[in-house]
Amino acid sequence: MIKRNKLISRIERSIGENPITTLLGPRQCGKTTIARTIGSPTPVNYYDLENPADRAGLANPQLALKELNGLVILDEIQMMPEIFEILRVLVDDESHKAKYLILGSASPRIIRNVSETLAGRTAFVDMSGFDLTEIQEDWETLWLRGGFPRSFLAKSTEASYRWREAFARTFLQRDIMQFGFRLNPESLRRFWTMVAHYHGQVWNAAEFARSLGKDEKTARNYLDILSGAFVVRQLQPWHINIKKRQVKSPKVYVRDSGMLHYLLNLETRRQLLSHIKAGASWEGFVIEQILSITNRRRVYFWATHGGAELDLLISPQHNPVGFEIKFTKNVTTSKSMRVAIEDLGLRHLYIVHPGPRSFAIDRNISALSMDDLLSEVSSLA
Repeated sequence: MIKRNKLISRIERSIGENPITTLLGPRQCGKTTIARTIGSPTPVNYYDLENPADRAGLANPQLALKELNGLVILDEIQMMPEIFEILRVLVDDESHKAKYLILGSASPRIIRNVSETLAGRTAFVDMSGFDLTEIQEDWETLWLRGGFPRSFLAKSTEASYRWREAFARTFLQRDIMQFGFRLNPESLRRFWTMVAHYHGQVWNAAEFARSLGKDEKTARNYLDILSGAFVVRQLQPWHINIKKRQVKSPKVYVRDSGMLHYLLNLETRRQLLSHIKAGASWEGFVIEQILSITNRRRVYFWATHGGAELDLLISPQHNPVGFEIKFTKNVTTSKSMRVAIEDLGLRHLYIVHPGPRSFAIDRNISALSMDDLLSEVSSLA
């Protein structure tokens, strides 16, 4: 079993500091397993809200929860949204001593309820599958198979691919409906596959709508649904006050590299490395690792219509740091990078590459290997 000590420490710290901690992540990323390892404060009371027996135990949720102390874990809380209002009442009562850890797989519904009901009472902890903090020595397998535990830990490449195939089918045919969306699974699958082919590119609603045979509003709705279920990322653009025309639409990525490869029918490393989307896959993989290591929510890309761009921008208003992600071992700088440093006022620019060595290129530009990414980026957390 792979230990996820950094994630557990993050959750435990949040529980100690807040009456409610909200743990968000996609289905099958290990949220329940992690939650069951949390043992403080004791006792621990666990409710799986997909389980009819546990739901029956909360038939009168205010009465049931009011009598509890220690840690109360509410798994898949989006299944009982009426609990949000009850939690607000309970944690505002100074005599109520319980702490709450709530888990969910459909962020728009949860975040809306939290924003409307639990503002100031909860902290968010984002969770994905395995990342470099846990799998540092085997990042190539992590890139190919993705971070979902059962995919990464499968006994063979073929078994990993089959698991992802089953995950996609279950997600589209069952999970989306349980999240409260009534959509045609085949239409949503076609859209998800389109995102895979546009992985790392700027969102173009009109183009997606034409390919789907739908209107732009429907295409946008599909994008928001998959983003809310944590299987697609919309990386937002950063704008600064300069006289250059800047890109204002988000970039879209399939968040888990293993699922991206499944959607592109790439089963083996050889198939991946020879595919036209290998560079884009590498870019998305590295971005997800950086975000997981730093636990940053507000991150951006930057691009102008004149061709200058930056793949990832962290802390844009305070000591900004930039990342360019290149699928090459021959790392060089470009005019675009120099423009980004000057226009954005970057403190440092890292060029992340798959080669074995890290080295300085200039005073504020470094080539960063995957072997050194974790140690270097951890300081930005």
